[in-house]
Amino acid sequence: MKQITDHVIMIRPKQFGFNPQTSDNNTFQSDSGDLSADEISKRALVEFDQLVAKLRSHGVVVDVIEDTDAPVKPDAVFPNNWISTHEDDVIITYPMYSELRRAERREEIIDTISEKYHVARKYAFEQFEEQDQFLEGTGSMVLDREHKILYACISKRTDIRMLDKFCVLRGYTKVTFTAVSDDVAIYHTNVMMALGQEYVVICLDSIPNDAERNALVKSLTSSGKKIIEINLKQMNAFAGNMLQLQTPSGHPVLVMSEQAYQSLRSSQVKSLKKFNTLAYSPIPTIESYSGGSVRCMISENFLHQN
Repeated sequence: MKQITDHVIMIRPKQFGFNPQTSDNNTFQSDSGDLSADEISKRALVEFDQLVAKLRSHGVVVDVIEDTDAPVKPDAVFPNNWISTHEDDVIITYPMYSELRRAERREEIIDTISEKYHVARKYAFEQFEEQDQFLEGTGSMVLDREHKILYACISKRTDIRMLDKFCVLRGYTKVTFTAVSDDVAIYHTNVMMALGQEYVVICLDSIPNDAERNALVKSLTSSGKKIIEINLKQMNAFAGNMLQLQTPSGHPVLVMSEQAYQSLRSSQVKSLKKFNTLAYSPIPTIESYSGGSVRCMISENFLHQN
């Protein structure tokens, strides 16, 4: 199984904004009150388009799908939380914590994807919302696709029962732990760790339990990953919310926000450049009002083209 791809899916938002339903367990999210809803949305669009242009400049194929005006979906820019694709041409959709976010699951998006890419099977987990069991895609799960290991920090948005269901469906082994920021469980695993082909960027300081931290390190090193540590301050600057992609020729590219890049020490930049080209784009509005960053905005596409 491939770990990285040169095809991605992104949703161009119509009404990006602060979602009060997610702020209770997302410590990365804030609303300064300085901007109108219209100005926030306009700035997010500019940031989105700049990121798409940056990805395309590195040869990444970006399928941009437009959001709809109604219903209002303030977090539509983050499709990786409700859909994932897999190399055997499988699509999986997921149960979402926020009721507002459930409208992001649009069948017409899957239809659009299916026009260009082969979809052999589709699995749906969203019925578990009725039981308050949530699993927000590759936000909740950081997947080692090659070794079929999923890494997940448990939170209100990442239910261990849902992880077990995913493991049974996809033949994965899970490694779970508790990670915290400001004494609150980190809402998504992909804000504290990013897994590449040969390395992992991770904030081990966010894991208070020694046994859990040691088991995680053992799993990562046993599967051949070099550990590149970031600290809590860097994690809060979204340095854990990176994604490794590749050019059409197979050269790895690590994408991140400008804030994340600026938080890195020169030694960390040097280590990362050994494995891939670094690409970054400014998305301060999206990061501030949503509490998510570049990795959250990108849904990797592993489907084969028709």
